[in-house]
Amino acid sequence: MIPVNEFRSITSEQNPQFRVLKPWWDVLSEYLGIAMLMMGVFGCTLQLTQDKISCLPNRFTDLSGGDRDCSHLRQENESLWEFAITKRLGPNVVEVFGRKNGLDIHQYEFVNHFCYERAVHWYGKYFPYLVVIHSMIFMVASSFWFKFPGTSSKIELFVIILGKCFDSPWTTRAISKVYEERREERMVVWRKNTMTKSAADNNDDIVSLIRSSIKSGSDQKPSEATASLLDKKEGEQAKALFEKVRKFRTHVEEADLLYFMYVLQTALKVFKFALITVYSVALVPNIQIMVMCSVPPDLTGFSAFCSYCYICFVGVYGLLCIYSLFHRFHRPLKEYSFEAVRMETGINDIPDVKNDFAFLLHLSDQYDALYSKRFAVFLSEVSECRLRQLNLNHEWTADKLRARLTRNAAERLELPLFLLPGLPDTVFEISEVESLKLELISNVTVPGTVSQLTALQEIVLIHSPAKLQLAALSHLRENLKVLRLGFEGPEQVPLWMYTLQSLEELHLSGALSAELSRSPALDSLRDLKNLRVLTLRCKLTKIPPSIVDVSSQLQRLCVHNEGTRLQVYNSLKKLVNLSALELTGCGLERIPSAVFSLSLLQELDLRENRLSTVEEILSLQHCRRLTVLRLRHNDISCVAEHISKLRALETLDLSWNKIRSLPPRLCYCTKLRHLDLSHNQLASLPSEIGVLQCLQFLSVAFNSLESLPEELFSCKRLQVLALGNNSISSLSPRVGNLAQLVRLELKGNRLESLPAELADCLSLRLAAVIVEDGLTDLLPPDVKDRMKRR
Repeated sequence: MIPVNEFRSITSEQNPQFRVLKPWWDVLSEYLGIAMLMMGVFGCTLQLTQDKISCLPNRFTDLSGGDRDCSHLRQENESLWEFAITKRLGPNVVEVFGRKNGLDIHQYEFVNHFCYERAVHWYGKYFPYLVVIHSMIFMVASSFWFKFPGTSSKIELFVIILGKCFDSPWTTRAISKVYEERREERMVVWRKNTMTKSAADNNDDIVSLIRSSIKSGSDQKPSEATASLLDKKEGEQAKALFEKVRKFRTHVEEADLLYFMYVLQTALKVFKFALITVYSVALVPNIQIMVMCSVPPDLTGFSAFCSYCYICFVGVYGLLCIYSLFHRFHRPLKEYSFEAVRMETGINDIPDVKNDFAFLLHLSDQYDALYSKRFAVFLSEVSECRLRQLNLNHEWTADKLRARLTRNAAERLELPLFLLPGLPDTVFEISEVESLKLELISNVTVPGTVSQLTALQEIVLIHSPAKLQLAALSHLRENLKVLRLGFEGPEQVPLWMYTLQSLEELHLSGALSAELSRSPALDSLRDLKNLRVLTLRCKLTKIPPSIVDVSSQLQRLCVHNEGTRLQVYNSLKKLVNLSALELTGCGLERIPSAVFSLSLLQELDLRENRLSTVEEILSLQHCRRLTVLRLRHNDISCVAEHISKLRALETLDLSWNKIRSLPPRLCYCTKLRHLDLSHNQLASLPSEIGVLQCLQFLSVAFNSLESLPEELFSCKRLQVLALGNNSISSLSPRVGNLAQLVRLELKGNRLESLPAELADCLSLRLAAVIVEDGLTDLLPPDVKDRMKRR
C-alpha cells in the first residue's frame, strides 16, 4: 500500500521556506488537494481489495424463514440467468436458497465478471482513478512554479535573501537609528518652539531644562550605541546582503516570468475545475443505487455520498482558483510601492520595484507584511552607506591611520586615503592632521566632527565627490586654506567650493569645458575673497571671465591646458596684481600681448607650447619685476638680442628647444642666477658669459659643445655646472677657480683625463663629479684623498 506522503512529495515543493510565498487561498487549495487525493487513494484501495460484484439467483430464503422475492429488482425482461446481489450483514452470512442450476465456482466467477463488465457504467468503475489523477494534476499545478527551472532558482534565492534580511541585526539597527534621528529632530523643533514662546518670561529655566535634557541624552547614547553596535562579522554579512539584494533586484526586475508562470498554473487549475464540473454533472447520475443486476456502488469502492463529497471539494477548489486569478488581475501585482514603509520607518530613499520582484513581495505580504518591511532596509542606499561607515570604522582605527601620516611637498602633515568605500569617522580623531588627501573614494560625506581637526589647512579630493554637512561647511569656510580637486566632468565640481571665504589656494583638475567656463556657477568666485593662487588643469579655449572677480587679490594663475589651444586672453589684462603666470600646454605660437600689461608680474612660465621665436620679448621690459622666465619645451631656434632689456631676470630656462647660438647680449642680464640651456643644438658659448658673476646654476648638457670659453670659469659663484653629453675633449685647469662648486657633470663627453685643479674646488666632493667609470681613478692620489675627505 502506498502512503499518501509519497504522493505529496511528488506533487508539492520540499522547501518549507517557500511558505512565505503562499497566500491563504494557496494553502487552503493544497489541503483540499490532499483530501481529494486521499479519497481517490482509499477508493482505489477498496476497489482493488474487495470483490467488485457478486451475482446470485433472484430468489432466496430470508433470515426469518420465508422466501424473499427479488423479482421486483429486475428492470428488463427475464432471460436464462437472472441474478441478484447481496451484502454481508455483520458477522452473519446470508444463506442463499434458490433454484439449483448445477454451476461450479468458476462459472459463478465468470458470471460475476460478465455482469460487472456489462451492467456497471464506466464512470462508476473508474471514478476512484479519475479522482487520483485529477488530484495529482491539481497539486502539480499548484507547485509547478517551484519546480520549473526558469523560476525555481529565483524563488529559492529570494526566499534565502528574504530570510537573511529578516534575521539580520543590521535591519533592527537601521530602523532604530532612523527612529532616534527623527526623535532628535522632533525634540529640537520642540525646544525651538518652547524657547520662542517663553523666552521673555522663563528663559533661564528653559536653558537649564535643555541642558539637562541634552546631558541625559548624551549619557544614554553611549549605552544605546554599545547595545546596538555590530561586530565586524555581522557588519561584513550585512554588507554582503546589500550586494546580493542589488544584484537580485537587477536580475529579477528585467522580466515577469514568475508572474506569468503563476498566472498560467492558476489558469490551468481553473480550466481543470471547469472540465471536471462539466463532465461530472453529466456522468454522476450513472452512479446509481440500482442498476442492471442490482449492483450497489459500494462494492465498486465508492458510494454516491463519496462522489458528491468529491464534487463539493472540487467546487471549493475551483472557487479558490478563480479568486486567485481575480486577485492577480484586479490588483497591480507587477508594481510594489514602499510608500507605507517609507512613512513608517523614515527611510525615504527606499525605491519602488516592479515585475517579478514586485510579485514576490506581494506574495510574501500575504504571509507576513513584516518581511517586506525588513527587506526594504536592504534596498536603501542610505542604510547601505551607514553600514559601510560602520565597517570602515571597525577596519580603520585611529592608530592605523596615524601610521599612514607623511609629509607632502608643502611640508604639511598629510593623511592619504586611497580607494576606500567611504571616509572613516576615526579620521577626525587625529587632530594633528594638516592635509587630508582622499583619492578614488566614493560617497564622501564630511561630518561636523571635522572641527576636531584643529590643524587642518588643506583638503585634496581626487575623483572623490564630497558632500559637507552644515556644521562642517561652517568650519571649513573659516579655516580651510588650500583645496585641490580632481574630477572627470564639470558636474562633479562641488558648489560648496565657492563659499570657502578663507581659501587661499584653489587647484582644479578635470574636464572643465569652455561652455561651463561661461556658466553662472563660476561667478561665485567673487566670494573667495582671500584667494591668492588659482590652478586650472583643464582644456579651455579661453580664460574664464569669472577669474576677473578675484583679480584684486589673485597673485598666481596657472593654466595647464594639455595641448588644447588657448585663443582668448583678454581676461588677463584685468589681473593687475598678478605676480606669477603659467600658461602650459596652451598651443601658444606667440607670447600673448595681454601679458605685457601685467606690470607686477615676477614669474612667467610658457613651457610646452609652440613658440618658435620670442621677438615679443622686448615688450616684456614693461614687466619690470620679471625675475623668472621659463620657455622650455618649445620650438625656439634663436633668442632675440632684446632679452638684455630684462635687467631683473634671475632665472632663464630655455631647455628643450632648437637654439643653435646665443646672443652675447644675453650675458647683460647680470642678475641671472639660474640658466638652463640643456637639450638644444648649441655649438659654442659666448665669451661674454663671464659677465654673469651672480650665476649659480648653469646647464648646457645635451648640446654639441666641443670646448668651453675660459671666461666661464670666472663665474666664481657657480655651484652646479652640467656639461654632460657634449663633445668636450678637455676641461680647463681654471675650473679650480670655482671654489663654491658642489656638483660637476661631465659624463658623455670625450674626456680622457681630469685636471688636478679640481682639488681647488673646496666644496666639491669626489662623489659629486659625474664622469665615466674609471676616469676619476686617473686623478693623483692626493687629489682624490682631499676630495674624499670633504
